[in-house]
Amino acid sequence: MDEFSPAATCMISTRQFHRVATVTVRDDVLIWVRKGVKTLVHQAGEHKIRAGQVVVMAKGAQWDVINDPAPHGRYEALVLQFGEGAIQAFHEAYGAAYPLPPIADCFNLTVAPDLAQLLLRVADFIASPLAAGVLRQHRVIEVLLMLAELGCVIKSPEKLTWPDRIRRLITQRPHAEWTVDALASACHVSSSTLCRRLSAAGLTVGSLVREVRLETALMLLQSTSLPVGEVAQRCGYESHGRFSAAFRTRYGFLPSKLTEQA
Repeated sequence: MDEFSPAATCMISTRQFHRVATVTVRDDVLIWVRKGVKTLVHQAGEHKIRAGQVVVMAKGAQWDVINDPAPHGRYEALVLQFGEGAIQAFHEAYGAAYPLPPIADCFNLTVAPDLAQLLLRVADFIASPLAAGVLRQHRVIEVLLMLAELGCVIKSPEKLTWPDRIRRLITQRPHAEWTVDALASACHVSSSTLCRRLSAAGLTVGSLVREVRLETALMLLQSTSLPVGEVAQRCGYESHGRFSAAFRTRYGFLPSKLTEQA
């Protein structure tokens, strides 16, 4: 998601049961399960989010995620990613009115009719190409306010880390031939400085490019009807076979599984 965008939204829909291993939440996100069941799994236990429930997931949390189409044969969920600008604006304007501890990993709640109507209205508004940025942020803050009324407050944004800065650049054009020099130039630092800062986090440019491309591919496969070959190309893979192999290594199943009877 663009760092200046107040939010992004999509609809995930599949008929295939699948488990995605070690998902890192890159942006604070709300997921409203409309059909089926979502299960979040970690060492401390699991959370089940059933149809008609919402889960808010904190940035940085890690889960194994299971999307189960039972009992009616389809998993469907509305996803709303919150931009840091909207979260910061909420805290500046209303933080004092909601002195609650921010969520650490996730927060579950049942969708009441007023929240359902708000989420649908905001998702439609954000998806509209005619919606102005200021108005989009206002609508997103409405959601954050309602969540706060229900006891859920998202943590105020922190300064971006170097890995997050690079992830955001790559996410804008995952198909591009990203090199150390190109990314360093975009960040206005030397190549050696960029490598050193990523190395301090145990990462490289190559590992971040692979990570972002596969995460983007997963989202496209879950939220669009694009064929696997086109998803591969959009994510920088010229070879369908290499893309499928990399995807399977990362997530434990072939990308074609998500396009079967979608």
